[in-house]
Amino acid sequence: MFETRTKLAQVDPVWSRILSEAEQAVVDEPLLGGLVHSSILHHASIENALAYRISLKLASGEMSEQLIREICDAAYRSDPALALSARADIVAVYERDPACHRFLQPLMFFKGFQALQAYRVAHWLWGQGRRDLAYFFQMRISENFGVDIHPAARIGKGIMIDHAHSIVIGETAVVGDNVSMLHSVTLGGTGKEEEDRHPKIGDGVLIGAGAKVLGNIKIGHCSRIAAGSVVLHDVPPKSTVAGVPAKVVGEAGCDQPSVLMDQSLKGCSDC
Repeated sequence: MFETRTKLAQVDPVWSRILSEAEQAVVDEPLLGGLVHSSILHHASIENALAYRISLKLASGEMSEQLIREICDAAYRSDPALALSARADIVAVYERDPACHRFLQPLMFFKGFQALQAYRVAHWLWGQGRRDLAYFFQMRISENFGVDIHPAARIGKGIMIDHAHSIVIGETAVVGDNVSMLHSVTLGGTGKEEEDRHPKIGDGVLIGAGAKVLGNIKIGHCSRIAAGSVVLHDVPPKSTVAGVPAKVVGEAGCDQPSVLMDQSLKGCSDC
């Protein structure tokens, strides 16, 4: 068993750590044993566990858990990048969220992570031309998690959505890698235009709680958007914007705002 676990840790360190934490969680709280076993310990891979968790959350009288799980399994078999992105998302949450102490937590308990992984399957469906099924996933994600991401939106890896209440990401939005956003963030349009109408968020951007980024504008990499801001124009890289409407109020203050999560306008204290 030790040899098997050692090999697994070398091949898939994220999944190996989740398994170890799951075993300890059962010891610490036996009443959750059934849930932890069915969600984690009964599965041979993180792909299987993700498919199970998504199907459990999205199932309803309209579509069974088994059918949704089959869809998710097909997505993970078809596109290995889905699970690679999920691993990066787990690490991002662990590193950036002070309330996250184990890799196990996002997969089991954090709706921002769960909604994001369900969106990734919906985006795969969209790319396969199965748009009505993708819309069904979007509807169920919104109903269950309070997160409304259009399946056509493009979102990178290493994403942390903290608290994840009232998140809205529009159809033509693009979110780069290693982005962090808090609750009540909107990446929306400014009217009824039908073409490319949503924001393009660069890598390493930090978006504060309640911020609204509207229109086909570019947010430069490693920038910070202060909580409650309404951003209507392009934002230069490595800068901080704040206000309604938002204006540049200074430099970002550090190289990786989305990782350090410093939302003060004074800049990042660690830089």
